[in-house]
Amino acid sequence: MTPVWVFPAYPLLLSAPFGGNLVSAASRAGQLDGINTVPVALAAITVQGTGFLISFMICAAFLYRLMTQKLPRDHQRPGVFISIGPSGFTCAGLVQLGSQTSSIFPPGFAGTQHAADIVRLLSYMAGLWLWGLSIWFFLVSVGSLWKYLRPESKGKLRFQMTWFSFVFPNTALVTATEALGGALESPGLQIFGCVLAACLILVWILVFTEMLRCLWRKELLWPKDDD
Repeated sequence: MTPVWVFPAYPLLLSAPFGGNLVSAASRAGQLDGINTVPVALAAITVQGTGFLISFMICAAFLYRLMTQKLPRDHQRPGVFISIGPSGFTCAGLVQLGSQTSSIFPPGFAGTQHAADIVRLLSYMAGLWLWGLSIWFFLVSVGSLWKYLRPESKGKLRFQMTWFSFVFPNTALVTATEALGGALESPGLQIFGCVLAACLILVWILVFTEMLRCLWRKELLWPKDDD
């Protein structure tokens, strides 16, 4: 198995970021009265948590496979990066919603005047934990490609559409890093997020160019001769 099994849960993993963007857009437009922010935020967190826990169980099974067997086959190796997405998107969603608790929760919510501050701090702490997990999965994913990066390596990673796994899951890490940097007012995290974003753009250009090259040379999406 590979982290590609996480894909059915990926739509759920975008609920919290969408909820955070909805509240943020309504706040900037002065239309917070037009939406019921508490149900929106709580529903987004509920669906996000469901998707994350499903993904976490699949990633746990994948880790068990890594400890008992070898890494996935060469053409499946880029799919290891998909394991970054669940914790990255969940971190980004929690931090985005947590930074807007003053707009989401009314005064005296849950019987305390400090509900917004408490939830905001908890969301930041949970976001840090999940960000650390996504960094760990990133390092594991890069390590799985180490044999192709060594100068003496004779192996070659032939292009497959799975190469786009180098791009999409890593957007979660970039988004989570930028969200944490802004919420914690950390210049270091903000600079690190910008560096990751620049590297991600370069990787996307490389992958897209390689895809066009393979299409031009009829190495991709082209019938092969059985002989």
